[in-house]
Amino acid sequence: MRPHAAPLVALLAAYAGAQTVPRISAGDLKADVSFLASDALEGRATPSKGLEVAAEYIASEFRRVGLEPAGDDGYFQSAAFDEVTPNLDGLRLTLEIGGQEVAVDPKALALTTPAAANLDHAPLERTTGPRGTILLQTPRPAGAPPDWTPAIAIQIAAQPPRAASERPPLRDASTPAPSTPALAIWDAAARAALVAAPSAPVAVSARIPPPRIQPVKLRNVAGILPGSDPALKDTCLLLTAHYDHLGVRASGEGDRIYNGANDDASGTASIIEIARALAAAPSRPKRAILFVAFFGEELGGLGSLYYVHHPLVPLAKTVAEINLEQLGRTDDSEHPKIRELNLTGFQYTTLGATFQKAAEAAGIRAVDDAPSGDSYFARSDNVRFAEAGIPDTTASVAYEFPDYHAVGDEWPKLDYENMALVDLAIALAAESIAGDPAPPQWNAANPRTARYIKAQQTLH
Repeated sequence: MRPHAAPLVALLAAYAGAQTVPRISAGDLKADVSFLASDALEGRATPSKGLEVAAEYIASEFRRVGLEPAGDDGYFQSAAFDEVTPNLDGLRLTLEIGGQEVAVDPKALALTTPAAANLDHAPLERTTGPRGTILLQTPRPAGAPPDWTPAIAIQIAAQPPRAASERPPLRDASTPAPSTPALAIWDAAARAALVAAPSAPVAVSARIPPPRIQPVKLRNVAGILPGSDPALKDTCLLLTAHYDHLGVRASGEGDRIYNGANDDASGTASIIEIARALAAAPSRPKRAILFVAFFGEELGGLGSLYYVHHPLVPLAKTVAEINLEQLGRTDDSEHPKIRELNLTGFQYTTLGATFQKAAEAAGIRAVDDAPSGDSYFARSDNVRFAEAGIPDTTASVAYEFPDYHAVGDEWPKLDYENMALVDLAIALAAESIAGDPAPPQWNAANPRTARYIKAQQTLH
């Protein structure tokens, strides 16, 4: 028996109504993570061949543990996206500042939102942006409709923006393409002219070609454990993790693969092994439990946002969402996190109390790591569901750890024994939520939940 696991049988026996058996094994978790975070998958960028291999692995494991397929294509939810590459061929941009023309160097600008433009002497409004930047955009005409957008938007700074990704941006093909180009400019001459004449009128002439579009197919991976209660089986608990990471660094010496073992092969492995444990229980929970692995979290939650727009179970029938991130590393930057489970937005919902009871049964603690937990609430896939009104949280162990978003986040550094205990607590909490006729609720006494409660009222 595993060193951490000796008291589990007695603890589980004391956990009222629990059907889960302690089948979550450190060895199984290690096997999952070591494959998903291997060099062979090259960091699972969205999109990439490595991401596709990871999706096939997750689907095969869902099939193995006995989940039913829940996607439009077996275990896959297909998502049509466009890879959008800015087209700088022939791009010309001239700012007219108090009668002085400044031709912007194309090497000192970036199209942050690629779209075509053809403007001649179009007047611009000037405002001050964050960190001393200058914001320019075409003014809103009188009587413009609520969905009006400017013809162009420009941010001028002293330094180039820090790129969020080395890959072209992705856009959901089912949504309208933006009609307004947005540019970041760090041309020294243009900035100097604007600073020297802060009240001078500004206009722009621009020739911006349409971006290059390459269709790509991305996939969430989804399997469902059906519910058993006639009155509740059409409702579900959503248990999620993202299976993508940052891919391969474009240049540099030494290791260039962002393996993403803790972020978030650990969460992906956890939903696989929690599904295995719950599927092997002697009886099914009253509600269904839907397990989903998302693509594109590192690019702004693309897969979870796609799911919210195209839910596999109606959002009004989804009682809660539990997202799993960074469950394997215990070497938190603040202090070691042994036998601890953090929840983002701990005081936002009734989920915290449920997890505290489940964690105690598993021999660990569920803690309110505020203010970090509140800060991180909006930094993972869970926030997409909160914005739709669904009570949710992200469960994790270490918010910040030494190799966060670095090439050193590799599978041997995870504490799989601790991870197995944490996953057992999550499995017990999931079983409790799925078996309780009373669904989780937002905490109306917490002012930070007001927007989510309003969304929930609209949803229902």
